[in-house]
Amino acid sequence: MTFAVIKTGGKQYKVAANDVVKIEKLDAQPGDVVTFDQVLMVGEGDAVTVGAPLVAGALVAGQFIATEKERTVIILKKERRQHYDRRNGHRQRLSTVRITEILTGGAKPTTKVDEIAKARAEKRAAAAAASATVTEAPKAAAKPAAVKKAPAKKAAPAADATETKAPAKKAAAPKKEAAPKAEKPATEKKPAAKKAAPKADKE
Repeated sequence: MTFAVIKTGGKQYKVAANDVVKIEKLDAQPGDVVTFDQVLMVGEGDAVTVGAPLVAGALVAGQFIATEKERTVIILKKERRQHYDRRNGHRQRLSTVRITEILTGGAKPTTKVDEIAKARAEKRAAAAAASATVTEAPKAAAKPAAVKKAPAKKAAPAADATETKAPAKKAAAPKKEAAPKAEKPATEKKPAAKKAAPKADKE
């Protein structure tokens, strides 16, 4: 059985032909051919070749299947009696690859692009885009962006305008002329009583 140890995404994986492995995210499309040139070890039966650090001329080829999110990992941090509690989640993106062949001696890969898988992926992407546009259209129709206009103020009739306005200060009514006071007849002043002459002091 031929196997190899490859390095990708900072990790090492032991793979063989027809193995399906999940590795760190790769920038590829479904059906594409991916190669791994960082081969650390190649084994065939009892014969094992160990690289220093890489095996010269060794190459591992495979077909890219898809990139998906893994299960949520909960990150919980807590400090007792310190009112500190943090809870976060993380979903790692991993790429799925099917190993097709392990090559040595500088041989080139013979794996071809999977046209069927590529066509399926393109069809799914088109369907997803179409469904997205269909779901967005009714929402836009249901909630048109209506511009609210300020209600126009109705012009009040001229007669009512005077009534609605605050009553103006009444014009000062002309003051009534005070009736002339009847003059009282002058009372005859009585002559002042003559003061009695002081009596002479008796001797």
